[in-house]
Amino acid sequence: MTNQVVAVGTEGRLDLADFVGESMLLIGAGATVLLQLAVPGVGRGVAEHSTTLERPLDRLRTTMTFVYAVTLGTAEEKQAVVRLVNRAHVPVRSERYNAFDPELQLWVAATLYRNGFDMYQRFFGPMSDADAERLYRQSAVYGTALQVREDIWPATRTEFDAYWDRMIETAAVDAQVRAYVRGLLAGGRAPLPVRMTMPLQRFLTIGLLPPRIRDQFALPWSPRDQRRFDRLMTVLPVVYRRVPRPLRQVTATYYLRDMRRRLAKHAHLI
Repeated sequence: MTNQVVAVGTEGRLDLADFVGESMLLIGAGATVLLQLAVPGVGRGVAEHSTTLERPLDRLRTTMTFVYAVTLGTAEEKQAVVRLVNRAHVPVRSERYNAFDPELQLWVAATLYRNGFDMYQRFFGPMSDADAERLYRQSAVYGTALQVREDIWPATRTEFDAYWDRMIETAAVDAQVRAYVRGLLAGGRAPLPVRMTMPLQRFLTIGLLPPRIRDQFALPWSPRDQRRFDRLMTVLPVVYRRVPRPLRQVTATYYLRDMRRRLAKHAHLI
């Protein structure tokens, strides 16, 4: 069983598996999480049930394992990880939210797709229309692997854009979720080396958010911040593209190996 991650554009056409292992996608991970939390059902469920603040690295591993399993794993690995995710979602429910709600899962899947699409274009340039369409259709797996029926995923990219705009305009963040996010952006109880990187990660996260979502979380952002962000996002892609592909994809390689090790160890529980 191989742990190799496919390189971007090696076959002359872009598939989801071609670049989902690129570590640059993690730069947008914070903004992706905040976008998810901006929808009340997701935000309240996470704020009341998630252990991310206490065990941020474990929660990151869980999320990345799911992403890599459904896109780069075998059919058996995908099924095993989905069963584990569903098991973890069982207690995440109240009168206000339910982790098995297809509409909430659709939004989470939509943020994963949009993060990948936006970050790819920032770092590698515009996609062709054919590649963009292929990526869009393949990204439905982030939801359909769970409880999102295929007919719920917007049929076209135009319909998705309308759905996205509507969700951004109707997003609402309450004080509980806002306080949770403050702790999240401070690094929670992560090891000291991780917390030391949080100022940069926080800056990138805030910069990548749509202005309305930024305002909902009451996150400060000035014209000077925007200029610094624009300069940074001009330099980062140039530097990133010069990094050898095996190093760019080391994150996916690590999590795939870790997933396979843990699945083999706990196969009797799956």
